[in-house]
Amino acid sequence: MGIKQIVPVLAILPMLTGAAFAGDADTGESDFKLCKSCHAIIATDGTVIQKGGKTGPNLYGIIGRVVGSEADFRYGDSLVAVGETGLVWDEENLAAYITDPKAWLSETLGESKVKTKMTYKHRKNPEDMAAYLVTVSPSDG
Repeated sequence: MGIKQIVPVLAILPMLTGAAFAGDADTGESDFKLCKSCHAIIATDGTVIQKGGKTGPNLYGIIGRVVGSEADFRYGDSLVAVGETGLVWDEENLAAYITDPKAWLSETLGESKVKTKMTYKHRKNPEDMAAYLVTVSPSDG
């Protein structure tokens, strides 16, 4: 096996083992203060995990949810279009989205003209925020 064959295998190996993406949930929880002006985290039973705004959707259970599918929120057309593809939020794509929402939508949809309601860019350790949001997802899937 030559180097040209080994490099691609090494590049995907962490993804296959699940070790490619690791954030610090405690840091993400602390960083959530930056998100509270627009987002709350409220469990399905009404328990308030993080009090926050209603400009953005409730983030409870976002990991594992189809993009743009929170029932009581009106999403922009670009996020709805991503959701129509069946894409589900996971730690990696959520971290990429919050780093630069417009760029992520453009890349995901393969379109240059996309719109997003989310103007904030969480560029400092977005994987920590994604790891935290895993902890506020239902454990029953």
